[in-house]
Amino acid sequence: MFELIVANLKVRPFRTAISIVGVALGVILVVLFTGLAQGMSNEMAKRAANWKAEIVFTRPGAMTYDSSNAPVSTAYAKRLLEIDGVTATVPVIRYVTPSPKGRWGIQQLDGVDWQPFAEMNSMTIVEGRGPAANDEVILDERQMKEDNVRVGETIELFGGKRYRVVGVFSPPSGSRIKMSLGAMQEILEAKDRCTYILVKLRDGANIDAVAARINEELPGNKVNLTADLIIDAKDRIPGLNTFLRVMVGLGAFVSTIFVLLSMYTTITERRKEIGILKSLGASRNFIIAATEGEALVVGVLGVGLGLISALLVSGVLGYTFDLTFEFTSGWLLAAALIALVGSLVGALYPAWRASTIDPVEVMANE
Repeated sequence: MFELIVANLKVRPFRTAISIVGVALGVILVVLFTGLAQGMSNEMAKRAANWKAEIVFTRPGAMTYDSSNAPVSTAYAKRLLEIDGVTATVPVIRYVTPSPKGRWGIQQLDGVDWQPFAEMNSMTIVEGRGPAANDEVILDERQMKEDNVRVGETIELFGGKRYRVVGVFSPPSGSRIKMSLGAMQEILEAKDRCTYILVKLRDGANIDAVAARINEELPGNKVNLTADLIIDAKDRIPGLNTFLRVMVGLGAFVSTIFVLLSMYTTITERRKEIGILKSLGASRNFIIAATEGEALVVGVLGVGLGLISALLVSGVLGYTFDLTFEFTSGWLLAAALIALVGSLVGALYPAWRASTIDPVEVMANE
């Protein structure tokens, strides 16, 4: 039967190639978008890991990536210092907006008092100085390269407002662009407010015990452990998991529809050959198995082409646009299975139609 399957695929090489490309396209969609989502979320988690603060004090709902509000009073910073085990606090305003560069993604800005923030998180200025005036910002090294700017030049933020770059910081932590807390409060009209407060504990302090004391003394707020924020970074990007499910479904649909159309057209053109096979004693199950075998071969070749193409494309996109792709064996296996199952499902109806062909009717008509 395998020789028959290969011979059938060779009869229409261009159509076979188009079917393989269609299956590969579904694989590419799944692998690229899941790899990009994984890379983006892990990159955010790594930057959050550079926080040396063990606790993030905020209000419920303020830490999602669709929120740019400042619901926390900065007065809590002093009140937190009075709690046993706390040695330092730093208020931060986070502003999140769609990326202004037309790429898929978001842009995050932080408003902080640079000196206490840098001391808490062991950060340094590698060039220039920290922000002081309300029209000054500092960038990390990757953002400097991405925006192609130098210290002393200006960038546009908040829809066209010009800010002068006065320094470069390292390592990356939180947002890649930072300004003074006062500047962010002014632009957002949020005087004496912030998004969250970083809380540094005394060496040897029990994190869970301190968190419990904060909850007890300052009820109604949200106490996050920094370690937990790192673990569930992907879940904090709104709609990301839904987006991934949609892309996986789209990949499965593309694979299925390409194979269905290809096999249906093939069966229509091959009625005479199928009629001859049935007149020679081929059973309905044999015809179905042969048709599904063709779809399986197309699926396997499409999976191979799709995986190789996705890896090559991700390398080009990562180098050109400085995007981070991270592929996991789970998603690669899922993409392969989705394509193979989609190929077999897409061939079911054409296979059934082929098995019902009447050899007598075919011979009489042709």
